[in-house]
Amino acid sequence: MQVAVTSKHGQLNASQQEYIKRKAEKLLTYFERVTSVSVVVSFDDSRVGVELLVEAEHKHSFVANDQGDDVAPTFDAAMHRMEQQIKKYKEKIQEHRNG
Repeated sequence: MQVAVTSKHGQLNASQQEYIKRKAEKLLTYFERVTSVSVVVSFDDSRVGVELLVEAEHKHSFVANDQGDDVAPTFDAAMHRMEQQIKKYKEKIQEHRNG
């Protein structure tokens, strides 16, 4: 799985990038078919915006956004939203298979 971390209008230090990559790799525990994760962190004035784009096999894409004051909590909130989307999708395809 590929994890790409980019930033707009600012810089992420090495520890923040490592934190984001480590957390993003945990998406594989929820859904094994994840092929790539793209994280875009944008710095606008005093706000931080985080956008997660997750690509999975069979052309499934998931998107989660969040805004906040600091990188780590904002990323965690967006990650939580992504986890909820993936869990819901996985539950949906498992129910479809059992029906």
